[in-house]
Amino acid sequence: MIPFLLFAFALVAVIYFLTYFNREKSGNWIQFFSKGKEAGFTIKDLEQLRRLVASCKIKDPLSIFNSQSQFETIIRSMVKTVQLSGEYNDPATQLFLSKLFDYFKKIELEASENKSRITNSRQIGEGQPLRVLVAGTGVYKSEVVKNFGNYLTISRPVNSKSAATMQWHGVKISVYFWREDDAGYVFDSEVIDEVFSKGISSLKVDHNDSLFRTQKRKSMRIKFKKAAFLYIVNDIDNPHALEKRPGLRCMLEDISDTGCAFKVHGQASTGLRLKLQFSINKIPVCMPATVRSVEYNQETNTSVLRMEADPLPIATRNHILCEVFNMLPEDDEDELPFRVLEEEADTITAAKHEQIEGFE
Repeated sequence: MIPFLLFAFALVAVIYFLTYFNREKSGNWIQFFSKGKEAGFTIKDLEQLRRLVASCKIKDPLSIFNSQSQFETIIRSMVKTVQLSGEYNDPATQLFLSKLFDYFKKIELEASENKSRITNSRQIGEGQPLRVLVAGTGVYKSEVVKNFGNYLTISRPVNSKSAATMQWHGVKISVYFWREDDAGYVFDSEVIDEVFSKGISSLKVDHNDSLFRTQKRKSMRIKFKKAAFLYIVNDIDNPHALEKRPGLRCMLEDISDTGCAFKVHGQASTGLRLKLQFSINKIPVCMPATVRSVEYNQETNTSVLRMEADPLPIATRNHILCEVFNMLPEDDEDELPFRVLEEEADTITAAKHEQIEGFE
């Protein structure tokens, strides 16, 4: 009985669409719904999407599923429409917008990967940070100094827990690096010689024509310089709840719907449960997260922390993605999540700078 009802429903739906679009190129619309179903959209979603395609006057409906620019046009049109109509915060609107963003991210990331991926060590840029693994010894920090000819020149690897007098000539190493807006890569090599390059103690290492591509990025990230408040997460309570008091002031460096990076005075360690509160287009945003990496600058006594966000509420995630894909009005004000008098903020910040030292 159930299979019969499903077949009958599908038949009615096809007849409806063929009738409804008799003035259109029905073949294109049938393919549109077929492709949309393959992409994970429901019939209800596709009807909404069809109306957006029509309102944007896109000649070939099917083309949106492979076109970044056309899909962006559709989302931008929807965001503008629901903001003007007052439906932006409607749960059903936010759910549909989330589905559109998911698909848009998919085609954006696929296109970006094809453009940015590399295949051998000769393509690594100068200044690229590296992690050098020596079996049985440890992991060292380094970076690319020069890249040309038959070898790669990297700065002498350093590790605070290992002797600086280590002899590197002939040592077999594994090199890992994260390429910005791309993915992680690993390759094996051997140290040819110890040299000075550009006035820096360096190593010459063999090139490798076969890089192993590891973690791929899961989200689009943008530079995002904005003031924020930092708090330690209390997981007993709701970590997504907006705080009513100012926390430790910090500065966001970049943002995505899956995390962010920010700079703060003092030293910190990985694994901390923190949350940031900041403003996007005058709307407070709260992002609870876990610190995954820390870069400490001893000279300035500042740390850049990179955090992986907890799963965010749909509305919060959509609002961040609107900023990531530049779909919100220009907001030049360096706003905090709520109004704080400068004298009060400075006093609280000075008192709380000591707290970050205790995070370790």
